[in-house]
Amino acid sequence: MPAPDVAALLSELERSEPASAEHARSAIDWLTGGEPLETITELNVCEFLWYTLPAKVTGDRTVIAHALGRLLRLGGLERYAALCSSPTTAHILRTYARLGEDAGMAAYQSALDATGVLPPDVPELHWSSIMGPEELGAHGACSAALELAIVSGRLAPDSAERQTLTSHWLTAPRPELGGDNWLHRVQGERLNRWVLGRGTAWRELAQPFEVRLHAPIPAPDEAHLGALRWLLTVGRRPGGIPLTQRGNLARSVLAESTWSGAELAAVREVAQGHMGALRQSGRRLVTTPVGERLLGDADLLWETAAAALLAPVSGESGFRTSAREVALMLLADGAPADREHVTAVIDCTEWQAVEVDASLTELNRRLDAFGLRVDGDLTPAGRSAALAALRSHALRPRQYVNLT
Repeated sequence: MPAPDVAALLSELERSEPASAEHARSAIDWLTGGEPLETITELNVCEFLWYTLPAKVTGDRTVIAHALGRLLRLGGLERYAALCSSPTTAHILRTYARLGEDAGMAAYQSALDATGVLPPDVPELHWSSIMGPEELGAHGACSAALELAIVSGRLAPDSAERQTLTSHWLTAPRPELGGDNWLHRVQGERLNRWVLGRGTAWRELAQPFEVRLHAPIPAPDEAHLGALRWLLTVGRRPGGIPLTQRGNLARSVLAESTWSGAELAAVREVAQGHMGALRQSGRRLVTTPVGERLLGDADLLWETAAAALLAPVSGESGFRTSAREVALMLLADGAPADREHVTAVIDCTEWQAVEVDASLTELNRRLDAFGLRVDGDLTPAGRSAALAALRSHALRPRQYVNLT
């Protein structure tokens, strides 16, 4: 049975409660954006009441919320109407009014998490705070599925099964998507934005990679990441990896290894600082639970190590990461990746050229640490790693930048 027409409900409310009608009209416009009433979800209602209303709508917010509740109740949406006059909504509106927007936002987020209808991050996808149309569609569809499962009693709001349901909803073929799934749609959107977002020269270089990065890049068949595997394996020993007083790898470790001290030091830096696979405990390095999982899963080890090629150094600007992205695209194409070729793709000032040099030096250290290049050129495994790193970076969630 279709939901009642909004205009008819507003007319009915105007006859019975004329003082509420205008407030309800404004609220429903914000809530639905002109879409039919049947399209709204619990997530939509909560976001309106707990964020849009106090942060963006002027007037008496409590009065507006109650007017919306009367309209929703006329439409038979009792559960959503109850939210409009709930103690939670009253508390959040008071928090915004008395303590300011930051406190109100914190209260809103806490209440939203408690509903269980906010899709959680899952291994397949971490949600962006800045979503494109496809990701918004996926997020809304997953939220509606969670809501239905909770209302029907199949799922508790705080259940870990929310992740399982979200993963299934993202990866299952959907008839409304022509047999495609939401995960593919979101990944395609993110990849397209990555290709198109950096200027003409970037787009010309990146455009062919949109096809090359469409599917996951498998780990190569030949041996790869030998030094990393060895260091993580030694770190599992009862005594871990002994260190000198200055925190360097002990001579006994270097004598046992077939790699140089410089190579192992670089591997350690990436594994400890960017992968979370090693940690220092006193004068020893030990393999972390993350490192244990990586050693037990060759595909995960490959993906994580490849992604680390573009991981930012602490305090590093996004400009340096962009320079490494350009370098990896050039190297994957068999082209030189020096300052001249990188700066031909990303415009930079004279002082930023020094930043490019530092970025390329860091990238080469990581490639050498993982044994992914020989005489300045990528090995076959190195080319695969470059593509895997670019794909991981292109598909990362888009987040707001905190400038404070």
